[in-house]
Amino acid sequence: MRSLLGLITVVVAASLYLYTLSLYLPAGPRRPHPASSDREHVDTAESPDSTEGASRLKFPSDLEELRELAELLQFYKAENTGYVLLLFCSAYLYKQSFAIPGSSFLNILAGAIFGPYEGLVLACVLTTVGSTMCYLMSQAFGKQYIVNFFPDKVSTLQNKVEENKDCLFFFLLFLRFFPMTPNWFLNMSAPIVNIPITYFFCSVLIGLLPYNFICVQTGVMLSEVSSLDDLFSWQRLLQLLAIACVALLPSALIRRYSQRHLKLDVQSQNGVITEKKVQ
Repeated sequence: MRSLLGLITVVVAASLYLYTLSLYLPAGPRRPHPASSDREHVDTAESPDSTEGASRLKFPSDLEELRELAELLQFYKAENTGYVLLLFCSAYLYKQSFAIPGSSFLNILAGAIFGPYEGLVLACVLTTVGSTMCYLMSQAFGKQYIVNFFPDKVSTLQNKVEENKDCLFFFLLFLRFFPMTPNWFLNMSAPIVNIPITYFFCSVLIGLLPYNFICVQTGVMLSEVSSLDDLFSWQRLLQLLAIACVALLPSALIRRYSQRHLKLDVQSQNGVITEKKVQ
Protein backbone atom coordinates (compact mmCIF):
# COMPACT_ATOMS: atom_id res chain seq x y z
CA MET A 1 0.00 0.00 0.00
CA ARG A 2 2.86 2.35 0.83
CA SER A 3 4.45 1.78 -2.60
CA LEU A 4 1.15 2.56 -4.35
CA LEU A 5 0.76 5.81 -2.43
CA GLY A 6 4.33 6.74 -3.27
CA LEU A 7 3.74 6.12 -6.97
CA ILE A 8 0.51 8.15 -6.94
CA THR A 9 2.33 11.00 -5.20
CA VAL A 10 5.07 11.03 -7.85
CA VAL A 11 2.54 10.95 -10.72
CA VAL A 12 0.44 13.76 -9.24
CA ALA A 13 3.49 15.94 -8.53
CA ALA A 14 4.89 15.43 -12.04
CA SER A 15 1.49 16.14 -13.63
CA LEU A 16 1.07 19.37 -11.65
CA TYR A 17 4.57 20.49 -12.61
CA LEU A 18 3.95 19.86 -16.31
CA TYR A 19 0.54 21.57 -16.19
CA THR A 20 1.96 24.60 -14.37
CA LEU A 21 4.81 24.85 -16.88
CA SER A 22 2.34 24.86 -19.78
CA LEU A 23 0.41 27.77 -18.21
CA TYR A 24 3.40 30.12 -18.29
CA LEU A 25 3.60 30.29 -22.06
CA PRO A 26 5.63 33.42 -22.88
CA ALA A 27 4.63 36.02 -25.43
CA GLY A 28 5.62 35.13 -28.97
CA PRO A 29 7.81 37.27 -31.22
CA ARG A 30 6.19 40.09 -33.15
CA ARG A 31 7.15 41.07 -36.66
CA PRO A 32 7.52 44.80 -37.42
CA HIS A 33 5.43 46.21 -40.27
CA PRO A 34 5.86 49.55 -42.04
CA ALA A 35 2.20 50.53 -41.84
CA SER A 36 1.54 51.41 -38.21
CA SER A 37 -2.22 51.35 -38.76
CA ASP A 38 -2.07 47.71 -39.74
CA ARG A 39 0.50 46.66 -37.17
CA GLU A 40 -1.87 45.78 -34.37
CA HIS A 41 -4.14 43.84 -36.68
CA VAL A 42 -1.31 41.82 -38.23
CA ASP A 43 0.41 41.21 -34.90
CA THR A 44 -2.80 39.90 -33.43
CA ALA A 45 -3.28 37.59 -36.39
CA GLU A 46 0.28 36.28 -36.53
CA SER A 47 1.12 36.09 -32.82
CA PRO A 48 -1.06 33.60 -30.98
CA ASP A 49 -2.43 34.70 -27.63
CA SER A 50 -0.69 33.05 -24.65
CA THR A 51 -3.97 31.58 -23.37
CA GLU A 52 -4.85 30.22 -26.81
CA GLY A 53 -1.32 28.87 -27.25
CA ALA A 54 -1.40 27.15 -23.87
CA SER A 55 -4.67 25.45 -24.78
CA ARG A 56 -2.97 23.99 -27.87
CA LEU A 57 -0.16 22.45 -25.80
CA LYS A 58 -1.09 18.79 -25.64
CA PHE A 59 0.50 15.49 -26.54
CA PRO A 60 -0.09 14.89 -30.27
CA SER A 61 -2.08 11.80 -31.27
CA ASP A 62 -1.77 12.08 -35.06
CA LEU A 63 0.37 13.78 -37.70
CA GLU A 64 -1.98 16.76 -38.09
CA GLU A 65 -1.79 17.59 -34.37
CA LEU A 66 1.95 16.99 -34.54
CA ARG A 67 2.38 19.49 -37.37
CA GLU A 68 0.29 22.13 -35.55
CA LEU A 69 2.26 21.67 -32.33
CA ALA A 70 5.57 21.85 -34.22
CA GLU A 71 4.54 25.14 -35.85
CA LEU A 72 3.48 26.58 -32.49
CA LEU A 73 6.71 25.61 -30.71
CA GLN A 74 8.85 26.79 -33.64
CA PHE A 75 7.12 30.16 -33.36
CA TYR A 76 7.90 30.47 -29.63
CA LYS A 77 11.41 29.04 -30.02
CA ALA A 78 12.46 32.12 -32.02
CA GLU A 79 12.69 34.22 -28.81
CA ASN A 80 12.10 31.68 -26.02
CA THR A 81 14.45 28.81 -26.79
CA GLY A 82 15.04 28.02 -23.13
CA TYR A 83 11.34 27.73 -22.35
CA VAL A 84 10.61 25.53 -25.37
CA LEU A 85 13.57 23.27 -24.52
CA LEU A 86 12.46 22.96 -20.88
CA LEU A 87 8.86 22.25 -21.88
CA PHE A 88 9.86 19.64 -24.47
CA CYS A 89 12.28 17.86 -22.11
CA SER A 90 9.72 17.85 -19.29
CA ALA A 91 6.97 16.44 -21.51
CA TYR A 92 9.28 13.78 -22.97
CA LEU A 93 10.53 12.62 -19.56
CA TYR A 94 6.95 12.55 -18.29
CA LYS A 95 5.87 10.13 -21.02
CA GLN A 96 8.97 7.94 -20.78
CA SER A 97 9.04 7.78 -16.99
CA PHE A 98 5.42 6.67 -16.70
CA ALA A 99 5.54 4.36 -19.75
CA ILE A 100 2.91 6.37 -21.66
CA PRO A 101 2.72 5.35 -25.36
CA GLY A 102 3.48 7.88 -28.07
CA SER A 103 7.16 8.73 -27.63
CA SER A 104 7.65 8.29 -31.39
CA PHE A 105 5.60 11.48 -31.95
CA LEU A 106 7.90 13.36 -29.59
CA ASN A 107 10.97 12.04 -31.43
CA ILE A 108 9.49 13.35 -34.68
CA LEU A 109 8.69 16.63 -32.93
CA ALA A 110 12.33 16.89 -31.79
CA GLY A 111 13.49 16.76 -35.40
CA ALA A 112 10.88 19.29 -36.52
CA ILE A 113 11.76 21.81 -33.78
CA PHE A 114 15.46 21.38 -33.09
CA GLY A 115 16.81 20.01 -36.38
CA PRO A 116 18.62 16.76 -37.28
CA TYR A 117 21.62 17.01 -34.94
CA GLU A 118 20.28 18.67 -31.80
CA GLY A 119 17.04 16.74 -32.22
CA LEU A 120 18.86 13.39 -32.36
CA VAL A 121 20.98 14.18 -29.31
CA LEU A 122 17.88 15.28 -27.39
CA ALA A 123 15.89 12.20 -28.42
CA CYS A 124 18.68 9.80 -27.43
CA VAL A 125 19.41 11.49 -24.10
CA LEU A 126 15.76 11.90 -23.12
CA THR A 127 14.86 8.35 -24.14
CA THR A 128 17.70 6.99 -22.03
CA VAL A 129 17.08 9.20 -19.00
CA GLY A 130 13.31 8.68 -19.14
CA SER A 131 13.65 4.90 -19.44
CA THR A 132 16.08 4.88 -16.52
CA MET A 133 13.62 6.89 -14.43
CA CYS A 134 10.96 4.30 -15.29
CA TYR A 135 13.43 1.60 -14.20
CA LEU A 136 14.04 3.35 -10.86
CA MET A 137 10.34 3.95 -10.17
CA SER A 138 9.55 0.33 -10.93
CA GLN A 139 12.33 -0.71 -8.59
CA ALA A 140 11.02 1.56 -5.84
CA PHE A 141 7.25 1.23 -6.22
CA GLY A 142 6.13 -1.32 -8.79
CA LYS A 143 7.82 -4.71 -8.41
CA GLN A 144 4.91 -6.44 -6.70
CA TYR A 145 2.28 -5.04 -9.06
CA ILE A 146 4.19 -5.85 -12.25
CA VAL A 147 4.75 -9.45 -11.16
CA ASN A 148 1.06 -9.77 -10.24
CA PHE A 149 -0.21 -8.30 -13.51
CA PHE A 150 2.30 -9.93 -15.89
CA PRO A 151 3.50 -13.15 -14.21
CA ASP A 152 4.08 -15.16 -17.41
CA LYS A 153 5.90 -12.37 -19.25
CA VAL A 154 8.13 -11.63 -16.27
CA SER A 155 8.93 -15.32 -15.84
CA THR A 156 9.81 -15.76 -19.52
CA LEU A 157 12.01 -12.67 -19.55
CA GLN A 158 13.72 -13.84 -16.37
CA ASN A 159 14.53 -17.20 -17.99
CA LYS A 160 15.97 -15.52 -21.09
CA VAL A 161 18.11 -13.19 -18.96
CA GLU A 162 19.50 -16.18 -17.04
CA GLU A 163 20.25 -18.10 -20.24
CA ASN A 164 22.13 -15.13 -21.74
CA LYS A 165 23.82 -13.80 -18.61
CA ASP A 166 27.27 -14.40 -20.12
CA CYS A 167 26.49 -11.89 -22.90
CA LEU A 168 23.70 -9.97 -21.22
CA PHE A 169 24.54 -6.59 -22.72
CA PHE A 170 24.25 -7.88 -26.29
CA PHE A 171 21.03 -9.65 -25.37
CA LEU A 172 19.61 -6.32 -24.19
CA LEU A 173 20.78 -4.66 -27.40
CA PHE A 174 19.00 -7.37 -29.38
CA LEU A 175 15.79 -6.72 -27.46
CA ARG A 176 16.01 -3.02 -28.35
CA PHE A 177 16.80 -3.58 -32.03
CA PHE A 178 14.28 -6.43 -32.44
CA PRO A 179 11.72 -5.94 -29.65
CA MET A 180 10.26 -9.34 -28.74
CA THR A 181 8.60 -7.56 -25.84
CA PRO A 182 7.40 -3.92 -25.73
CA ASN A 183 9.96 -1.34 -24.64
CA TRP A 184 7.66 -0.06 -21.89
CA PHE A 185 7.45 -3.53 -20.37
CA LEU A 186 11.21 -4.05 -20.60
CA ASN A 187 11.77 -0.72 -18.84
CA MET A 188 9.48 -1.67 -15.96
CA SER A 189 10.53 -5.31 -15.61
CA ALA A 190 14.32 -4.80 -15.92
CA PRO A 191 14.91 -4.29 -12.16
CA ILE A 192 12.67 -7.27 -11.37
CA VAL A 193 14.74 -9.67 -13.50
CA ASN A 194 18.01 -8.32 -12.03
CA ILE A 195 19.32 -6.39 -15.04
CA PRO A 196 22.06 -4.02 -13.77
CA ILE A 197 21.20 -0.37 -14.25
CA THR A 198 24.50 0.31 -16.06
CA TYR A 199 23.73 -2.38 -18.67
CA PHE A 200 20.18 -1.08 -18.92
CA PHE A 201 21.26 2.55 -19.40
CA CYS A 202 23.85 1.81 -22.10
CA SER A 203 21.62 -0.65 -23.96
CA VAL A 204 18.83 1.95 -24.23
CA LEU A 205 21.25 4.66 -25.40
CA ILE A 206 22.79 2.46 -28.11
CA GLY A 207 19.93 0.13 -28.92
CA LEU A 208 17.33 2.82 -29.63
CA LEU A 209 19.71 5.02 -31.62
CA PRO A 210 18.55 3.78 -35.07
CA TYR A 211 14.89 4.15 -34.09
CA ASN A 212 15.46 7.66 -32.75
CA PHE A 213 17.46 8.55 -35.87
CA ILE A 214 14.61 7.54 -38.18
CA CYS A 215 12.01 9.44 -36.13
CA VAL A 216 14.10 12.61 -35.92
CA GLN A 217 14.86 12.58 -39.65
CA THR A 218 11.14 12.13 -40.30
CA GLY A 219 10.47 15.22 -38.19
CA VAL A 220 13.06 17.21 -40.14
CA MET A 221 11.40 16.29 -43.42
CA LEU A 222 7.97 17.02 -41.96
CA SER A 223 9.05 20.56 -41.14
CA GLU A 224 10.54 21.11 -44.62
CA VAL A 225 7.99 19.39 -46.86
CA SER A 226 5.04 21.53 -47.94
CA SER A 227 3.54 19.26 -50.63
CA LEU A 228 3.60 15.70 -51.95
CA ASP A 229 5.78 16.85 -54.84
CA ASP A 230 8.48 17.81 -52.34
CA LEU A 231 8.13 14.46 -50.58
CA PHE A 232 8.62 12.41 -53.75
CA SER A 233 11.49 14.43 -55.18
CA TRP A 234 14.75 12.64 -55.97
CA GLN A 235 16.49 14.44 -53.14
CA ARG A 236 13.94 13.20 -50.59
CA LEU A 237 13.96 9.65 -51.95
CA LEU A 238 17.76 9.49 -51.76
CA GLN A 239 17.60 10.89 -48.25
CA LEU A 240 15.09 8.23 -47.21
CA LEU A 241 17.31 5.53 -48.72
CA ALA A 242 20.33 6.81 -46.80
CA ILE A 243 18.31 6.90 -43.55
CA ALA A 244 17.20 3.30 -44.09
CA CYS A 245 20.78 2.12 -44.71
CA VAL A 246 22.12 3.87 -41.61
CA ALA A 247 19.35 2.39 -39.46
CA LEU A 248 19.59 -1.15 -40.84
CA LEU A 249 23.38 -1.56 -40.59
CA PRO A 250 23.66 -1.89 -36.78
CA SER A 251 20.54 -4.06 -36.75
CA ALA A 252 22.15 -6.47 -39.21
CA LEU A 253 25.34 -6.64 -37.13
CA ILE A 254 23.43 -7.35 -33.92
CA ARG A 255 21.33 -10.04 -35.64
CA ARG A 256 24.45 -11.75 -36.97
CA TYR A 257 26.03 -11.71 -33.51
CA SER A 258 22.84 -12.98 -31.87
CA GLN A 259 22.60 -15.97 -34.19
CA ARG A 260 26.02 -17.12 -33.03
CA HIS A 261 26.07 -16.27 -29.35
CA LEU A 262 22.58 -15.64 -27.94
CA LYS A 263 19.93 -18.13 -26.94
CA LEU A 264 16.82 -16.77 -28.57
CA ASP A 265 14.48 -19.70 -29.05
CA VAL A 266 11.51 -17.37 -28.72
CA GLN A 267 8.94 -15.82 -30.98
CA SER A 268 6.71 -12.80 -30.50
CA GLN A 269 2.91 -13.00 -30.56
CA ASN A 270 1.00 -9.77 -29.99
CA GLY A 271 3.90 -8.27 -28.08
CA VAL A 272 4.24 -11.27 -25.71
CA ILE A 273 7.32 -13.47 -25.60
CA THR A 274 6.44 -17.12 -26.09
CA GLU A 275 8.59 -20.20 -26.38
CA LYS A 276 8.99 -21.87 -29.75
CA LYS A 277 7.87 -25.45 -29.82
CA VAL A 278 10.64 -27.86 -30.66
CA GLN A 279 9.48 -30.68 -32.93
